Amino acid sequence: MSKNSDDDQRELERHQLALVHYQQHAMAQGERALIILEGRDAAGKDGTIRAVTEHLSVRNTRVIALAKPTEREQGQWYLQRYIPHLPAAGETVIFHRSWYNRGGVEPVMGFCTPEQHEAFLRDIPHHEALLVGDGLKLVKLWLDVSKKEQAKRLAERKDEPLKALKSSPLDEAAQSRWDAYTGARDEMLKRTHTAAAPWICVRSDHKKTARLNIIRHLVRTLAPASIGKELDAPDPDVLFPFEIAALSDGRLER
Repeated sequence: MSKNSDDDQRELERHQLALVHYQQHAMAQGERALIILEGRDAAGKDGTIRAVTEHLSVRNTRVIALAKPTEREQGQWYLQRYIPHLPAAGETVIFHRSWYNRGGVEPVMGFCTPEQHEAFLRDIPHHEALLVGDGLKLVKLWLDVSKKEQAKRLAERKDEPLKALKSSPLDEAAQSRWDAYTGARDEMLKRTHTAAAPWICVRSDHKKTARLNIIRHLVRTLAPASIGKELDAPDPDVLFPFEIAALSDGRLER
């Protein structure tokens, strides 16, 4: 391992330790945290989850990545299958993709009707406000990746046997429907970014930098100030609250 790699690992572990201290506090105080992790295919969600959860309590940390809805679930209220997975006291839950499938993948791939898409965008801010109003700590992260970097990562999935389980039939559409996904992302961010549940955007072409800044944000958002006081603030060139200007000033990929 090179000197730079050693330094990177020590820096990551310093941030992970702050997360451990946060979870000790959350478990003692009965706090609930829900982290929604969204982004384009190959934006680095899996690696981010590994970095965040590596040293956390298995018993008090859950990663939820729901499969394609069953026929019965398709006949339910859309949010119904997500509700049982919300955190209880002392728990941290990460949604690896979430109800925001209906904000991006489903309308682009034709898995929902335009009417269902519109109803979701209209209603979800209200539901999230209810969760936050009940004391749930909600963090919504959008991981953005460039088209060139996405193509590179998707190609690596095909060529490396150990990454075979990360591939899905939707990978092919990630590049061919790039513009459609961009339009869906823009509409979703504009319609569902609220004061109660804001979107935090992360530029993730550089994975290690993105992960460190995400952990900094989680600690500063979820933990008492005393826990994160030794950590730098997130780099605004990497991680920033969504605003309309980001759609046209180069911060979010087109």
